Amino acid sequence: MARSNKPLLWLPFAGGGLVAALLTPVLILITGVLMPLGFVHLRYETIAAFSHNPIGKLMLFVAVALPVWHAAHRLRMTAHDLGLGGGIAVKAACYGTAWLLILAGAGALIAM
Repeated sequence: MARSNKPLLWLPFAGGGLVAALLTPVLILITGVLMPLGFVHLRYETIAAFSHNPIGKLMLFVAVALPVWHAAHRLRMTAHDLGLGGGIAVKAACYGTAWLLILAGAGALIAM
């Protein structure tokens, strides 16, 4: 049986699906609904300390990078299903955009 590089693509895809399904809705609920309504009180200093901590930066990176990769793979599969082909242009557009977004997020976290 020949070796394949598919596990390297499927691992972040599966991780991104997990993060997108379980973590992202909770983050949206806390920061987008409960905090503005006053049910959750998080001080700015607490959030800033979390985002400046290396472990917090890693968690924020994972919360952004994995769903971006998941979305890129889904968009590529959707383009294939719509008959746009599985050519290099579609792959480059989907995965290239994902890499740009991931690198921009990593750069923003490193600059903090």
